[in-house]
Amino acid sequence: MDLAFLRPLYEHSGPWASAYVDTSRHTEDTPHERHLAAVAVSRELSVQGADEKTCVAVREALEELQHSSEPHGRAVFARAGEVVLDPSLTRPPQGTLVHWAPLPHTAPLLELAGEDPLCVVAYVDRKGADFELRGAFGREGAGSVSGRQWPVHRTSSSDWSERHFQLQVENTWEHNAAEIADALAVCQEETGADLLILVGEEREKRSVHERLPKRLHDRGVEAEHGAGSRLLDEDVERARGAHVRQRAERELERFLAARGTGDDGRPGAVEGVPALVEAAREHRIDELLIRPDGPDAHREVWVGEDPDQLAVRRTDLKILGEQNSWSARADDALIRSAVATGAPALSVTPVADEVPVGGLGALLRWA
Repeated sequence: MDLAFLRPLYEHSGPWASAYVDTSRHTEDTPHERHLAAVAVSRELSVQGADEKTCVAVREALEELQHSSEPHGRAVFARAGEVVLDPSLTRPPQGTLVHWAPLPHTAPLLELAGEDPLCVVAYVDRKGADFELRGAFGREGAGSVSGRQWPVHRTSSSDWSERHFQLQVENTWEHNAAEIADALAVCQEETGADLLILVGEEREKRSVHERLPKRLHDRGVEAEHGAGSRLLDEDVERARGAHVRQRAERELERFLAARGTGDDGRPGAVEGVPALVEAAREHRIDELLIRPDGPDAHREVWVGEDPDQLAVRRTDLKILGEQNSWSARADDALIRSAVATGAPALSVTPVADEVPVGGLGALLRWA
């Protein structure tokens, strides 16, 4: 997950109000229920010590969602009476989450607003293809491409002229597959799609897939449905879910292979809070891996005003020259450091139960 969108949160000092609310229910009573939820969140923030202006700002932001048709939910981050960021979620939270702390509680975003692959669905036939963009927002057209229209059908005759005609058919198919692949590559570049789903007859899907640029081979998948089928939302969700799992598996394999000391005497990956804190201070984190349910995620660390001012013990910050320090969750502190250095973060929950040990790990950079 690219964390750049979180930068506004770290341009201001705390403390911070963080709230995650579910907007997936839609009934006649929804506006009233959401009003009550907004009041409850504001009250809980007050109980945790939040100032009145910030409680009011969060409540008003949530009350604006009374008639929202958002399918999943919203996160709200506020301080000093102002909402700084309110991203939409791609999955509904399990109940309402409310935090008042020195740092914004951003860790849940890795699962609730993280990996949400944007897809281009290509409906392929022998004459061309129609493209459709699919994501959390729903679906919309993304263009089409038309290849040669003749000849595209074989005959059953075996004389020379007919064999020559069939060769022309083959050439037409190959030409059209190449045109579709080129157009699909352009569509991917323009939309930033993470996944390309090919729909059609087996031969046409395979021909297009094989002609995609090498950089897109891993992003292309062939749907089970044949020609004329339109992918249902559940089909797309299944493909998107598989893509997320496969990416997490690849990154976890990289992490496992990089643990320990390399040929240069330095580790390529670390896990556990002390090692991660040291890596964050030295700007060595290349990618942060998190299991939100791991015991280290909510372990206490100490942070200063700057992202690289963090330590396992408060006294360590004073030794480093930081006079102001606050207690924070390890996952939130490490995410702040990752944002500052441009490192991405990834939830490995779908593919890992015990790795990284404690729930926190990182691939390192040394260059």
